[in-house]
Amino acid sequence: MKSTKQKIGLVLGPLLFILIKLFCHPEGLGESANAILASTSWVAVWWITEAISIPVTALLPIILFPLSGGLALSGTTAAYGHKYIFLFLGGFILAIAIEKWNLHKRIALNIIKIVGTNVSRIILGFMVATALLSMWISNTATAVMILPVGIAIVLQLQDNPKTNSNENLIFGKALMLAIAYSASIGGMATLIGTPPNLVLAGVVESTYNTEITFSQWFMFGFPISVILLIICWFYLTRFAFKFEQKEFPGGRKEIENQLNALGKTSHEEKVILVVFTITAIAWISRSFLLTKWLPAIDDTIIAMMASIILFLIPNKKGTRL
Repeated sequence: MKSTKQKIGLVLGPLLFILIKLFCHPEGLGESANAILASTSWVAVWWITEAISIPVTALLPIILFPLSGGLALSGTTAAYGHKYIFLFLGGFILAIAIEKWNLHKRIALNIIKIVGTNVSRIILGFMVATALLSMWISNTATAVMILPVGIAIVLQLQDNPKTNSNENLIFGKALMLAIAYSASIGGMATLIGTPPNLVLAGVVESTYNTEITFSQWFMFGFPISVILLIICWFYLTRFAFKFEQKEFPGGRKEIENQLNALGKTSHEEKVILVVFTITAIAWISRSFLLTKWLPAIDDTIIAMMASIILFLIPNKKGTRL
């Protein structure tokens, strides 16, 4: 729980920012200087009162300076590092929140349940779930998170007396490869899906002075990912591995058992899902919608906003999400 000092600081910081922006305009103080003063005051109040973690407060200028007109994003992040580092950091913080509260597992299990539970469809379900998560979480982390679910399904098939050992081995190999391939395929779909995407965007911007926005990458990468995912699934289930057993005995029951083990969707999962959904929509719509009202808005600023919001919203016990 936050102390009284922290609660006061939480409100006083943004309030002081607004008051300075509206009423503090002495002669000789330009608009940019006013914006810097207002932003610095907000940061100082949060540092002094420790309204949120001090390192998190230090990220506020990345949001406040560009949006208030104090300093361009490139100039602000120059003191920290390249702006794409913070875009990836924002995505990484979202990923940690999703993993901490098992939201990734719930999403994956529900997708697998919807897609179907015969042998080929289970593999497709895992591929869709892995690719979807890998669009927002690093490829390796996604594969590691999905792997335990996949192993549980393989063991379910192994424990069934109707399944011969060879069939179980074939299914296990196919599923493990499907998870690995779809993690890489999903990472191509978005700008934050995997670090090389951001490296390419940074090289293009520095070399050709052309920014690749999140929506531009998504329009290019997502269709390619979908096509590759279908080709990969078709190859794994039709050519690379031959399944004698088409139906998966107890597959649906195992998925339902794992979903039941998670319990009802928690308050924390709902909060993270809302923040994640709004962030994804903001990233996609930024270049053609948000810039009409906030010209200085950037994918990095959106990522930092989402990250700081996650530090501000408490869980049900009143502690940090």
